[in-house]
Parts: sequence; C-alpha cells; structure tokens
Amino acid sequence: MKNPPSKAAWLRRLIKKGVVALPGAFNAATALLVERCGFQAVYISGAGLANGVAGLPDVGLLSLNEVVCQASYIARSVQIPAIVDGETGFGGPLHTVHAVEAFEQAGLAGVHFEDQVMPKRCGHLSGKQLVSPEEMAEKIKAAVEARSDPNFLIIARTDARGVNGLGDAIFRAHCYWEAGADVIFPEALESMKEFKEFARKVKAPLMANMTEFGRTPYLSVKEFAEMGYRMVLFPMTPFRVAMKAVQQALSELKNTGTQKRLLGRMQTRQELYDLVEYSSYEELDRKLSRKPPISEKRRSQK
Repeated sequence: MKNPPSKAAWLRRLIKKGVVALPGAFNAATALLVERCGFQAVYISGAGLANGVAGLPDVGLLSLNEVVCQASYIARSVQIPAIVDGETGFGGPLHTVHAVEAFEQAGLAGVHFEDQVMPKRCGHLSGKQLVSPEEMAEKIKAAVEARSDPNFLIIARTDARGVNGLGDAIFRAHCYWEAGADVIFPEALESMKEFKEFARKVKAPLMANMTEFGRTPYLSVKEFAEMGYRMVLFPMTPFRVAMKAVQQALSELKNTGTQKRLLGRMQTRQELYDLVEYSSYEELDRKLSRKPPISEKRRSQK
C-alpha cells in the first residue's frame, strides 16, 4: 500500500467492529509477546512503568519525558497499536497539549487522561481527589485540538465513581464526550450492574479496566462486549505474573545455589532471539559488511 493507515486509524476500525482486549506491557519485550500471542493492541500502564521501570508507586512521579521515552520503545517495537496512560495530562491544558504532541510523535495510537488532581492515586485506592468537570473538559478540548492525526484517540477517564458515586461519573462522562473525547473510560466501577447502567446512559465508545485485586469484579472480555464496551484493559496482568515468577525463581536460586531446576520454566535463548528477531540484525550486519570500503583517495577528498 502506498499510504498505509496509521496505527490510530487501524485501532479505530478495530473498535468499530467489536471489542479489543489490551494487555499491559511494561517494556518492549512484553509488548512483543502481547503481539506474538495474537492480541490486536497493547496498553502501556502508568503503574506498570512506575513500578516496573523506576520501582516507584503509581502516584504520578514519572515526568512526561520519562513516560514518552519508555512508551516510544514499546510502541515502536510492535506493529499493533499501543495506547498509553497519560495520567492527569502532566499539568493544565497547555501541558496536555504538549503531552499529546509528544505521544503522537512517539508512535502511540492514543492516550487517556484522568480527572484526578495531582498527586494522583491508583484508581482502585481510596483518597482520590478530582478536578472540576469543567477543568477536565478544557483538557480534553485542548488534547483534541493538539493532535495532528484526527484518528489519534483521546480517551477521557473519570475516577468519580470512587469519590462522588456513579451518578457523578455518568455526568462527567457526558461532559467529556461533549468536549470531544473519542472514548470514555469509567474507572473502578464495582459491579456488572454499574457497568451496564453506565453503558446504558453514556452513548459513546467505552473502555473498561479489568485489573486484579481492585474494586471491579472479574468479568470476561465477552461479558464486557455484551454490555457494549469496546476496549478492555488488563494493565498489570503480565507484570504481576512475571514478578511472582521472578520472586519464586530467585528464592530457588538463593536456597539451592543453582538454576538447574528452573530451566523448564524459562524462555530459552533461542525463543528470546526469535522474539527480538536477532537473525535479521545478523543478516543486516552481513549485508553492510559486504559493502566495498571507501578508498583512501576518496577519503582524502572529503
């Protein structure tokens, strides 16, 4: 194709056709596995980056530049679209504009912003505080105007359910939809009944967060689809499974002094090389090394 569609346009087509599951990736290798396992898109969780890259809690401590750098590695490592957690927009509307521009340039297909004040808290913890719906709507308007690709998804997340109740979450969703958001993301709903009511009252493409150990009951992608949701996040599932496996492996190594009994639980060297396409880089290196060297005469003329 002369002009292939952008990843953002591709993702828009996917959510028009049906529901899209987005496992979280906290680094590029995880994103490659998400793609290899057949998922159509990948999610870059703010908690995953804060916890996994910096060893920090999910309270908005990473700067925009730090998030953009890590998100760029992930988004550019795969062919499938990637959505990133844009926290609170890293400031006011002007900062949100800068964030949208940076994430677009980094190869992302979309970003979500939330209506918490800074410092933000994990969406499934108590003690959250919200900005006014008017202030959040201004950020959404600014984000929409800032994008250069009209297909780049601007997703508005509301944390109002855990602060003021479901009614306020629905009210804010309407405000953000009217401000131009492409997708509405109600965080930390607490029952299937609430998800159904939200979907019935908010006629917009909807995103759900199916995280573990939180306030949301365990619902399947199919169940979310039947309620009308178009995107389902599994933000920390790979991270939590990986961390538990690493902890168990390190305990085994400390107790026995050898990794021999862990070999069957490891990704092999060849499997890793296949994942990162090691052989293609070797082939490129061979091709480059076969180029004739520049003569000394030509070097002297330069």
